[in-house]
Amino acid sequence: MIRRRSTPWIHRYSRIIIAAIAGLGTLTTAYLTYEKLTKGTVACIAETAGKAGCNDVLSSPWAEIPVGSGIPLPIYGLLAYLSMVIFALLPLAIKPEENKEQRKKLENVTWLLLLVGAIAMTVFSSYLMFVMAFRIQAVCPYCIASATFSLSFLVLTIIGRSWEDFGQIFFTAIIVGMVTLIGTLGVYGSIGKGGKLELGKVSPEAVQIGKGGKILFDPTPGKVGEPNPEFGWEITTTSGDAEIQLAQHLVKSGAKEYSAFWCPHCHEQKLIFGKEAEKVLSESNIKVECAAQSPKGKPQDCQAAGIKGFPTWIINGKQYSGVQNLDELAKVTGYTGPQNFKYFK
Repeated sequence: MIRRRSTPWIHRYSRIIIAAIAGLGTLTTAYLTYEKLTKGTVACIAETAGKAGCNDVLSSPWAEIPVGSGIPLPIYGLLAYLSMVIFALLPLAIKPEENKEQRKKLENVTWLLLLVGAIAMTVFSSYLMFVMAFRIQAVCPYCIASATFSLSFLVLTIIGRSWEDFGQIFFTAIIVGMVTLIGTLGVYGSIGKGGKLELGKVSPEAVQIGKGGKILFDPTPGKVGEPNPEFGWEITTTSGDAEIQLAQHLVKSGAKEYSAFWCPHCHEQKLIFGKEAEKVLSESNIKVECAAQSPKGKPQDCQAAGIKGFPTWIINGKQYSGVQNLDELAKVTGYTGPQNFKYFK
């Protein structure tokens, strides 16, 4: 009598586990996509601890594909996770006792697709982890979770079935990995060239001239030295008459700006106003410092106002999250003075 070998448990449940992890990835990327498209603020543990975090990552040039297109990176992750869910569960829709041959063929095809997807996602996530750690210098738990999910797919795909030819896995990994890496470097190749704005510095190479002669900020969020707890980083842009008059109008209108001295995007907002206009704002009660580490910090006021990210403007009872262009601030506050603002994002 010949005893049949029992199927390892990982082979029986690998597709279910992959689908479950992909489901978590789908929920995560759907949330990030929604917040990015609606210009909301992502809840992030790192930022509450006073460090650059998820919102810094999502507002960086790497968070859009193509770069500068406005199409959020998380939406591609959402599609990738949904694809992994489909590849994992599709063969299970066919009962083996009804059509064993068709199910077997579908299993072989989808295993190969799962392998290709897992390799591509792992390589791409590894690149983004490098960018997050060394270029943006932020901590994003959602990004780390996504990279972990991708690596889990790769491990489960390899050990989750009996591969007849491990050479196929190696060959596929080399080809897919190289194509993914070359494509990734091609997509993000423009970032860093031509001199992106480095916080605390403005040079002719750090800006581009936009419509109406305005200077377009296209910054790579980062830090030049440590911010001063009293005022953050040095403001190196100069204000025009329009910026100064708008600042004076904002003070009279009762607007409030909630920010933190360590926040890169708060510094971007200052750069858009310029040194002279920012002085008008800082010498009034319009600015509220939310960082407890600052001698000017009033975290209780920020908490009472329901502030979840920085900078946040409250104008006429309505919140405006993120860096605001001056023409938008002029519009929502009814400013009618000169509007030949020098800078915009």
